[in-house]
Amino acid sequence: MQTALPKGNKKLMNAWAFYDWANSVYTLVIASSIFPLYYGALFKIKGSHYIDVFGTTIKSSALISFVTAAAFLVVAIISPLLSGIADYAGNKKNIMQFFCYLGAFSCIGLYWFDLESIYTSLTCYFFGLIGYWGSIVFYNSYLPDVAFPEDQDKLSARGYSMGYIGSVVLLLFNLAMVLKPDFFGFTGTEGEKAMKAMRFSFVSVGVWWILFAQYTFYYLPKGNTGNKVTKAVFFNGFKELKKVWNLLGENLRLKKYLYSFFVYSMAVQTFMLVATYFGEQEILWGSDNEKTVGLITSILLIQLVAVLGAILTSRAASKFGNIPTLIFINCIWLVLCVSAFFVETSVEFYVEASFVGLVMGGIQSLSRSTYSKFLPETKDTASFFSFFDVSEKVGIVIGMGIFAVIDQITGSIRNAVIFLAVFFIIGVFLLFRVPKKVLDKA
Repeated sequence: MQTALPKGNKKLMNAWAFYDWANSVYTLVIASSIFPLYYGALFKIKGSHYIDVFGTTIKSSALISFVTAAAFLVVAIISPLLSGIADYAGNKKNIMQFFCYLGAFSCIGLYWFDLESIYTSLTCYFFGLIGYWGSIVFYNSYLPDVAFPEDQDKLSARGYSMGYIGSVVLLLFNLAMVLKPDFFGFTGTEGEKAMKAMRFSFVSVGVWWILFAQYTFYYLPKGNTGNKVTKAVFFNGFKELKKVWNLLGENLRLKKYLYSFFVYSMAVQTFMLVATYFGEQEILWGSDNEKTVGLITSILLIQLVAVLGAILTSRAASKFGNIPTLIFINCIWLVLCVSAFFVETSVEFYVEASFVGLVMGGIQSLSRSTYSKFLPETKDTASFFSFFDVSEKVGIVIGMGIFAVIDQITGSIRNAVIFLAVFFIIGVFLLFRVPKKVLDKA
């Protein structure tokens, strides 16, 4: 039996960060690149951006946005309960593993995604999202368990950096399959071979995720307690929520930070989730091959620049403080939302993607570590991080819902993206209101 490693142990911290290497292939291949291209290709073959589903006619990008919002709503509802149960029963790792495998096998199920069986197909996409984000709740909650406060900024940035690099490795392999399908033994017409390669990419994500997660699961501790699971455990989740909410009321700095995070994260996550759909529909590309290469090149550019962004942001936070750095990054995001409205050519899209990558890595890693540093001394880290997670997920539900409605009504993703700038303006305002020091309840 593996002996539990002490907090601050390098092997333990590396094992924690390695989960980013394992699961980030989902966000890159499924959420950001290959799947959006495959999804768009299905509708191109159909000859229309619209489909009859759920008793109405809906635009393809609006449909996937609504399904995404629904999945995040489920995660937002169940994660606080599961987090409370995990801290009470001491089985945090087991629940994290469940969501990991749910997400990975759902990715494999996307191999059979088609418009003829749209409901089954969307179900796999739906549970893939739930699996990924459900596991992230518990992954994030381990940060204060494995690292001391002075190491958390660097470790958080290291995790994101490993995720960016690992996901790029798999995406390059997937891109090779799509562009050179003959080399990998795919048969059929050129279009059929490319589609088969994309479907096998989904399988590769699931296998990669399961395989590399084993290193993390081997070293992570089960949890903080060892209470026996009973019927009362379920209700303990509600008690934990109430306790954490009361503690938030006593820590105004943490509470006000959560307000700001809720608003700006709404815009950040929505922007990133729809970026490829924007590029697929709104940018002037040449041939289908140029579109595929161009979009994946943009995604790779974002991932690689994000590594630099995470490192620079960590250093900036050390010099200027977490909140001032977050304010500056949010201002850059605001400019990017406005400029995206005018982006039409591939070159402009590449420039936009470069700046998105720079601030994407920074805002994600710094937001997570800032919250961790603001937490009071407690062993119930999963319950506290569930609030952080719920803030993010409910924000995504609202952001994706608004985005989908604007896209459906106006018929243009471009109009929906510009609206996200409003949330960054509000986010900056709220960040200025976060106290520099811990304040008692007023």
